[in-house]
Amino acid sequence: MSVITLKNVRLSFPQIWTPKAYMEGQTAKYSANFLLDKEADKEQIGNFKKEIKKAATVAFNGDIPKGLKTCLGDGVEKAYDGYENAMFVSCSTRQRPVIIDRDRTQLVEEDERPYAGCYVNAAVSLWVQNNQFGKRVNCNLQAIQFVKDGDSFGGGGVKVESVFDDISAEQAADADDDDFLS
Repeated sequence: MSVITLKNVRLSFPQIWTPKAYMEGQTAKYSANFLLDKEADKEQIGNFKKEIKKAATVAFNGDIPKGLKTCLGDGVEKAYDGYENAMFVSCSTRQRPVIIDRDRTQLVEEDERPYAGCYVNAAVSLWVQNNQFGKRVNCNLQAIQFVKDGDSFGGGGVKVESVFDDISAEQAADADDDDFLS
């Protein structure tokens, strides 16, 4: 299948640095959801739907099964930050996706981007499942490019500088007073 590029979409539930199995016995995978605004991204959503239909038409010889499940979902089905008024593309892969910055240099987890809530470009490809586990159009995650910052989903943790004081001087003074053997 051909590679599809999703432009300037929000990243959600990124499991992009370490693969994870969600159920016991399952193969660990890298995964992410990409959010497309229903109004601002109408054209991208329409094009993605066409690609899904094309893949299903080929795979099922023009006879697309009724109620075929796909990797494209409506955000109204989810009660998560950012999903209201959005469509989402759910992707996964067994191989670690390529993750790059705006200038196409490789990123590592310690760079702290991309993160849930930021904006990215995503390279994905579709594949059709037709086996004992069901019939559906799935999405492989190929690569992610960080585009810009966005409001972090899930709070992003605590900024320790804002909640704790530097108490290293107190610890040194306490050490001097703790010589109980003298």
